[in-house]
Amino acid sequence: MKSPWLPPLKLLIPELVGLFVLLLFPALPLGWRAWHLPEVILFVPVQEVLDRVASQLPIIFILTILALGLNVVVGYTGLLHLGMGAFFGIGAYLTGILTIPGYPFECGFWLALVMSTFGAALAGVMLAAPTLRLRGDYLALVTLGFGEVVRFSLRNLEEITAGTRALNPIPPPNLTWLGLTPGSWSDDMRPFYYLCLVMLAGIVWLLRNLERSRLGRAWVAIREDELAATCMGINAARAKLAAFAVGSALAGLAGSLYATKLTTTAGPDAYDFNRSIIVLACVILGGLGSIRGVIVGSFLLVGFDNVFAPMLDGVIQKAQINPTGNRFLMFTNWRLIIFGLALVLMMRYRPEGLLPSKRESHGEAV
Repeated sequence: MKSPWLPPLKLLIPELVGLFVLLLFPALPLGWRAWHLPEVILFVPVQEVLDRVASQLPIIFILTILALGLNVVVGYTGLLHLGMGAFFGIGAYLTGILTIPGYPFECGFWLALVMSTFGAALAGVMLAAPTLRLRGDYLALVTLGFGEVVRFSLRNLEEITAGTRALNPIPPPNLTWLGLTPGSWSDDMRPFYYLCLVMLAGIVWLLRNLERSRLGRAWVAIREDELAATCMGINAARAKLAAFAVGSALAGLAGSLYATKLTTTAGPDAYDFNRSIIVLACVILGGLGSIRGVIVGSFLLVGFDNVFAPMLDGVIQKAQINPTGNRFLMFTNWRLIIFGLALVLMMRYRPEGLLPSKRESHGEAV
């Protein structure tokens, strides 16, 4: 039986394509924008909106990588993971420790990126090894608890992590091959934008091939019926360990890029339970197990969280609707409620997500 939302979703495809073009447009060189845009309604200058979108595009790409990592564990393997923010933080703090002068390492960006990725993957395996027999709510509680343990450890190990002050400044990467000269990091973020875009494209290509591999099929078999998969000769324990390792590695990679972009680890609270929930919402909204769905869900939710919610708050203030800055009327303070409402509506009317995987689509058609 087809979902009643399917025809309207087809009509929304041009709008989704338009949103993607809008997000990519500000990153183009200024010389390519030869025409002037008029002012839009609601007191919002278009150029101001585009500049904000352009400044947040690397963050959107980075959090999309984080969501793709969670999709490996939750979407492919069917394991409920509520602690992905912890591995995001592990990658960020490892990058800070490995690159900031004053620590004994002082590595370059690329070595720190690789080490942070492998460090987060190792942490994922260490978490998965003793919890392989857990499923459902029990696994969710363990991963949630692990996330809180990591956050409090980052806060309390002040001699290593600087506590709530965060590690900074993280030196900029050497991207001369992308046109970034030393000392221009704060002036032109376009090379880092291209770096994040290339990273995202490479990860999508890697996951596409992994999805079609023997390991990817084993993950899907475990998600559908672990007992039947075991009877067919699949080593469920090894496949789960691999899922945690791959998902955690992508989270560590995203954390390393995040800290490099901000030039700071941003403090332990940047990797709390809310971060994990927002990323999980991106996966559920787009479609469990669907790479394209996770990308669309991440662009929508992270774009709203980082771009459109602050922009709407500015619109409300400029329109004198909230001249005193009442926090109750600010969209940024309602974002988690909005995300939760979106998830409830999706689970009620389209549980397979906005862009479900081909397996889900074929199963629904049958």
